[in-house]
This record gives sequence, C-alpha cells and structure tokens, in this order.
Amino acid sequence: MSEVATGLVLQARDGARFRFDPGALCLEFLTTGGPGPLSGYEALHGPRELADWLAVSRLGLDPGEVRAGPDDAAAGRRLRDALWRLARAVIAGDPLPAGEVAEVNRAAARPALVPRIARDRTHAWNPPVTGAQALSSIARDAVELLTGPDAGRIRECGAGDCPLVFVDLSRSGRRRWCSMERCGNRHKVRALRARRDRAEEDSP
Repeated sequence: MSEVATGLVLQARDGARFRFDPGALCLEFLTTGGPGPLSGYEALHGPRELADWLAVSRLGLDPGEVRAGPDDAAAGRRLRDALWRLARAVIAGDPLPAGEVAEVNRAAARPALVPRIARDRTHAWNPPVTGAQALSSIARDAVELLTGPDAGRIRECGAGDCPLVFVDLSRSGRRRWCSMERCGNRHKVRALRARRDRAEEDSP
C-alpha cells in the first residue's frame, strides 16, 4: 500500500491543477460531486469510479482489491450528498437535517474497513474490501468529525466561486482558502490588481 495521501490533486474548470487537503476523509469524499449545481462535477458514475477514487483518497486502497457494484456507487452518491447537506448545516449553524443524519448512520452501521500491518510495517487494509466497508469508514469519519471538537472548524472556501469545504486544523484557526495554491493565489492576484487600479486612478 502506498503512503497515506495528504490531499487530492484536483483540476479546476480552467484546467489548473492544485492540491486540496480538506483535513478529513468525509470532506475529501465531497470532491466527487454533489447535489444541485454540484452534479456537474459528478465522478461516481459506477463501481469502477468509486474504486478509483478510493485509491487516490487518504484511504489509499488498491482498486484491484475493492469489490464494488452498482449499488455501492449509488449508495456512495447518497452518502456524499447527505454529507454535503450536513456540512452546510454546520457551517450555517443550522440544525442537522434528520434525513441526512439517518443516511450517514445507516452507512456507519455496516462493517468498516479492517486495518492491518503490512509486511513492510506500513498501515494497510485487510483485503479484499467491499464498497460498503469503504463507505462505512467514510460515514464513521463523518460521525467523529460532526460530533467532535473540530465540528466548529468546518469552513467553506472564502472564494465566492469555490464550494469546497474543509476542516480548519491550523493552529491559528484562520484558514480561509481551500488551497493557497488555487483560491488563495487568485485572491492575491485580484487584490494586487485592485491596488494597481486605485493607484492609477489616484495618480495625477
């Protein structure tokens, strides 16, 4: 098994690639699409896409060891959409919607991935694994996040045109951007242009 990832490499619609680390497995799962306008980013079309995502996620599963079917992909989409609505409720300070809570609890109630020590002394998972096990591990991660001390640190990217969500694990608690490489840099460029425009307007 490869080393645990510290984030995903995403590609924006303008073609730019950047690394995004949301700080939690369940929030990482949100990058596969979502409800409403986010359906345009749908990535979980079937079991193959689910297995491929699990490989690049922080779980680092071998896609060849994942036993997933069409029902798992559909369950993954339901779980992911529920997680989106729960994250947004937490960010807005609203009560958690009961239907979405039930969806996460159903997934979490199933057997999760079984950890093991690999022969090279790295962290691995007991193969073969099922799609339901992987989804259970994602749901359990959501339970821990949403009921734990970091729930109040769930944020949406500060860029108005970026929907990505992360848990702010910085010491200062002031993380604003999904990625400094992407939205943080775009903000700096816009601010620089605005200062230049004001300077030109003020010049005689």
